[in-house]
Amino acid sequence: MVFSLDKLSVRHQGAGNAAYALRELDLSIAAGEQVALIGPSGAGKTTLLHTLACAHRPDSGALEVFGVAPWQQSEKQRHALRRRLFLAPQTPPLPPRQRVVTAVLAGRLPHWSLTQAIVSLFRPAEPQLAFEALARFHLQDKLYARVDRLSGGERQRCGMARLLVSGAEALLVDEPLSALDPALALQMLTVLQQEARSRNAAMVCSLHQVDLARQLFPRIIGLRDGRIVFDAARENVTDAMIAALYRHATTPLHAADETEDRALQQGPTITRCF
Repeated sequence: MVFSLDKLSVRHQGAGNAAYALRELDLSIAAGEQVALIGPSGAGKTTLLHTLACAHRPDSGALEVFGVAPWQQSEKQRHALRRRLFLAPQTPPLPPRQRVVTAVLAGRLPHWSLTQAIVSLFRPAEPQLAFEALARFHLQDKLYARVDRLSGGERQRCGMARLLVSGAEALLVDEPLSALDPALALQMLTVLQQEARSRNAAMVCSLHQVDLARQLFPRIIGLRDGRIVFDAARENVTDAMIAALYRHATTPLHAADETEDRALQQGPTITRCF
């Protein structure tokens, strides 16, 4: 199992002892699974991805990644574990004055020595690898362009090219389509899913595009107010479940929302697909 969560809760970062971003999640994701996270803004999707990437420490419950509890490991051991993970944030951390080739090859940093990393800043170590990754997103002509000359959509695709060169065994992707038109969005997800399949990597992707989630991902998890509302095979996700997930999204789930909760249970039986 790549990820295993048992009653896991995480507070909002910087919120002290205040609100929880995730509440008592039970979840397992195996190698090769492709999972879409959907839900309204503030549902906890980004926090969940950062927690799976060992970037946020849980406040309670248990987390295992590749069979080990990362927060019971030493910092050195946890760093080694993170080499097997790739977190792609919604806004890729690409230095504006850096060349695209260097920005893409940063995905190789966990596998390089310090000397290799420094030398590559001045003379890219594996430019052909970067070229091939960019070509899959039709960006090969930007290989030696400066990052600050890219459009928002080109930056997002550059960030995904970094993922392609990473060699990671678990791909955690946060809203990768926000700056892309529908055709590029579909092409982006197709490439990412092909890559995940080719290396039997677990892929967890948060999306606002519910139609693409239902079209392309075998398993869909609906999050709301930090809780898993449903975890189902896509053929079992009904329109009623989607409507209830997003209805009155600014209002926390509590006893007064029982009608919505019942709506989520209509239709086919919800099953976990691990």
